[in-house]
Amino acid sequence: MLGGGQMGLRGWWGAARGVRAASSGWWPAAALGPGAAGATSRGLCAGGAPSLSYQQLKDLKKTSVLHIDVRERWEIDRSGKIPASINIPLGELVEALQMDPTEFKERYNQKMPSKSDPVVFSCLAGTRSKQALGFAMSLGFSRVQQYAGGFEDWIKHEPPETK
Repeated sequence: MLGGGQMGLRGWWGAARGVRAASSGWWPAAALGPGAAGATSRGLCAGGAPSLSYQQLKDLKKTSVLHIDVRERWEIDRSGKIPASINIPLGELVEALQMDPTEFKERYNQKMPSKSDPVVFSCLAGTRSKQALGFAMSLGFSRVQQYAGGFEDWIKHEPPETK
């Protein structure tokens, strides 16, 4: 629950809408340059926020990136998830990213990311992950990306992880 004078989701989203991703970031220059594998999908994200392609996400998963799927729990239960992602529904995200690290670890079974840790957001098809990106940026997270193709794109390439 957000309390103690903290802004609710609507307030954070309003603050996040104007936030734009920096032109230089934590991705290799080739990943964002013209003709790059994800260059086409990058243009689909409002505000110029870079988006990852399937292959870029697959490569990043070999590093210490935290991948957060912001779909609802029932969606994960019904369809599965992208391997090695954790589920934090969009409606819980702002609160989760401000939790005490111990509480975050207990609730999500994952170390809480610092504001400079690499984090990727995904959802079903890119709408909620774009919102999650804006929320995280408004909270001061500086190394955030989204996989705009989301779960729908992932399952075109490989099967999901199921419980």
